[in-house]
Amino acid sequence: MDGDFPADEVSLNHTNGHTQTSILGAGLNRLARNLWWTWNQEAQAVFEELSPHSWRYFQHNPVEVMLEVSAAELRVRLKDPIFAAKVKSVLEAFDVYMAEVQTWGRENAPSLAERPVAYFSAEFGFHESLPIAAGGLGILSADHAKSASDLGLGFVGLGLFYREGYFRQSINHENWQVETNTLLDPKRLPLEPVVDESGAPVIASMYLALGAIKFRAWRLNVGRIPIFLIDTDLPENEGPARDLTRHVYGGDSTNRVMQELLLGIGGVRLLRTMGIEPSVFHMNEGHAAFLTLELIREKLAAGMTFETAMAATREECVFTTHTPVEAGHDRFNPDLLEYAAAKFLRPFKKYRKEVIGLGRVNPDDDNEPFCMTVLALKTARAANGVSELHGRVSRSMWRCLWPDKDEDEVPIGSITNGVHLLSWSTPTTWDFWKRRGGADWPDRADSEEFWARAEDPSFVSDEEIWALRYVLRRKLIEFCRHRLYIQNGRFGPGGYLPSDVVLDPAALTIGFGRRAATYKRATLLFSDMSAIVELAKDANRPVQFIFSGKAHPRDDEGKRLIQKVIHLSKHSPLADSLIFVENYDVEVARAMVSGCDVWLNVPRRPLEASGTSGMKGAAHGTLNLSIMDGWWREVCDGANGFAIGDDSHPDDPDEQDRRDAAELLRVLSEEVVPAFYDRDAAGIPRRWIQMIRRSMAGLSPRYNTRRMVREYVEKVYLPPLH
Repeated sequence: MDGDFPADEVSLNHTNGHTQTSILGAGLNRLARNLWWTWNQEAQAVFEELSPHSWRYFQHNPVEVMLEVSAAELRVRLKDPIFAAKVKSVLEAFDVYMAEVQTWGRENAPSLAERPVAYFSAEFGFHESLPIAAGGLGILSADHAKSASDLGLGFVGLGLFYREGYFRQSINHENWQVETNTLLDPKRLPLEPVVDESGAPVIASMYLALGAIKFRAWRLNVGRIPIFLIDTDLPENEGPARDLTRHVYGGDSTNRVMQELLLGIGGVRLLRTMGIEPSVFHMNEGHAAFLTLELIREKLAAGMTFETAMAATREECVFTTHTPVEAGHDRFNPDLLEYAAAKFLRPFKKYRKEVIGLGRVNPDDDNEPFCMTVLALKTARAANGVSELHGRVSRSMWRCLWPDKDEDEVPIGSITNGVHLLSWSTPTTWDFWKRRGGADWPDRADSEEFWARAEDPSFVSDEEIWALRYVLRRKLIEFCRHRLYIQNGRFGPGGYLPSDVVLDPAALTIGFGRRAATYKRATLLFSDMSAIVELAKDANRPVQFIFSGKAHPRDDEGKRLIQKVIHLSKHSPLADSLIFVENYDVEVARAMVSGCDVWLNVPRRPLEASGTSGMKGAAHGTLNLSIMDGWWREVCDGANGFAIGDDSHPDDPDEQDRRDAAELLRVLSEEVVPAFYDRDAAGIPRRWIQMIRRSMAGLSPRYNTRRMVREYVEKVYLPPLH
């Protein structure tokens, strides 16, 4: 289709009808392959209008839409002046964005324009149509990249192209999670092959235990910046090597270590092959830390000593740790590492002890496994956690690496996570704020000046906010009913409530959506079933709950949590006011964080490093109800949401669970429910809406990735002044 619509550079304002139609068609094809559309609702509306069914069926993928709509149909559709005007407006906005020169990055970090940040992450969760992320780490990585684009930063991303993506979740007759995978076709995704000047694919290589591995890369255009995804599915490779990038975190420890070797070492080699010379390598979690060994190897080959190469590499590298959970830090048997990377490690032969020691707290302990987080911490000039508390916990956790320092002096700082606000908007909220903020609202969507006005009733009235909440709640409930109709349809008639009667569009709606890891305590809410049933079934003040989440395929304990929630949703007095939505992904998350009145977060403190899901709700008027962990403890003031417990926790996990369960029930009964149902004569919950206003004004301009990426630039990316 690209051939039917040449990408002419002719101005849209000085063309005849046929030429303009061709330019618009070419522009839509170009836009479909740039993820800028994921944070522009008007662009999404254009693709949806072209083929509503394809838009829904293919997980809102404009590439699929453009493949579905023939060149002839598109040409005719673009002769409709109303539709053509919409397309023209979107393409002009896109072109203005792409051509902007006076960006924050150019003004504040010009050195990165020539030598960019290379951001390595094992997963990127940009959108539901590209399911190559397992959870919050990938969502954060994608939002980080989008804001790097918005800021005009010199920035490239490195990841893996998982041919079967992350699994789709379904629930069987026993309420047990079942995983299935679907092969992804790059031609039907917003991906471009990385090619050389002759048009041939750029191929790089490395040796692993599987032999000589060749790999190519796909370029994912994210606004102004590229993300390069490594792919080993090449005919030149043997079957096991081709499957290396098949699944997100797939296989056993051998496969995992080879995936991480490919990401780190292969990522550096790919950049060199493309002629990209980064000034800083950002390891987003320990998965990418092998990149430091490749940087050291390069310097050894250039004649440096090991010590000099180490010091020079450290100046190039920075590291972000995302978990205070021990199981979240990859550890490998050193023998496995030497097996997987035998040929790569040959230049290090006389430094074998030093190299293995880089992954050990105690380099002399032959029984200690090789830890990727330890490797990253030892080879980075700067390291940070992802909230103030997580920074503190990380300093305590890794103080053993700096035994001569007091805990407060351990060189691990903190930069609190954020979210890319526009990516988490919905058509409803986009239109709502654009009507009030003007056509340039998207440019100011994370500014303090804009959100300060949310507290001003002359800018937006209580009635308007309450109407917005009703619309968003209704949309969520209808979304859930449709999903339940599909879920229940697999089991035949009988046994379950009809999907069109579950949930009440007027009831207080509480959402819980996240990975089903045990420390996130999905079933804490049901610790006292009789009390929670009594609360939910109050005829005058009903409460309903929407749950969603995936467990890792090998996490049976997480699957049991899901099983319990689903059992209660079908076989308990909560059956018509508790549901579980299958296949938690970006689409489900977006619907839930916008439509729920309250976002529930109950991790076992302090194991939630930051969390970002609760940040996404503020612009929609969703309030947080959370343990004082991660980001929430930094902002909760008692007037912008609800705290479960205080800024402390018992050391005993069982005692913590008992205390938090009781406090959750108390806050729900005494604070959340009364505030939501406290209505004036006009039926408006004034006190509740005042909390929404304060949440909007305080959370949206602070907990966004534009602020976060600026902090990374100023505190981490730019070299310190000596």
